Amino acid sequence: MERLEKRIGYHFQNRELLKTALTHSSFANEARDRHTRSNERLEFLGDSVLGMVTSDYIFKRYADIPEGELTKLRASVVCEQALHEVALSLGLSEFLLLGRGEEAGGGRERASILADAVEAVIGAIYLDGGFEAAQPFVLHFIKPSVEKTAHQHNFNDYKTMLQEIVQKNREEVLSYRVASQSGPDHDKTFVMEVLLNSNVVACGCGHSKKEAEQAAAHEALKLMGIKV
Repeated sequence: MERLEKRIGYHFQNRELLKTALTHSSFANEARDRHTRSNERLEFLGDSVLGMVTSDYIFKRYADIPEGELTKLRASVVCEQALHEVALSLGLSEFLLLGRGEEAGGGRERASILADAVEAVIGAIYLDGGFEAAQPFVLHFIKPSVEKTAHQHNFNDYKTMLQEIVQKNREEVLSYRVASQSGPDHDKTFVMEVLLNSNVVACGCGHSKKEAEQAAAHEALKLMGIKV
């Protein structure tokens, strides 16, 4: 267990929590000890903590990305495949407690079992050390995943990129305004203008003001010769 703690980067006050996090239901069901519990409840808790930490990070990291895009980004980094990769990086499979049948069936390498174990470990850390302990562990592996996914799927915060460039000259003032809107309430299309010192630089459209602002900022960056 000490080896795994070093890989996780957290020392448990109660190591039984870590042991439970690694206990698959097949092992618990075969155990004669009625006190042996599976990791299913910890997995449930860890899933919530993982979602909270991830949501908080991407909400602050991508301040102007619309809600729908944030949801897609979060889903891509807390999915089974992403958690399976985390389990592999920690070498979690060698520490799993599996029943004989599951062991014989290759359960130690099964992606779903390993992903569930990662969530259970998060839940165990949370119970042992609180949110302050769980957050750094989660951020350690979701940050690179978020950045990689955002780049691959073009989840870029163009407004922030443009703002950072404009802020280099304190005399420049950046703003946005609605140029037009059309369509029914449930399916509106907005056209937003981005202005620099009251001069229209570019415009963009979208199904929400935020989406249209991002499109306008994207167009402004391109007009400035910045590759995005």
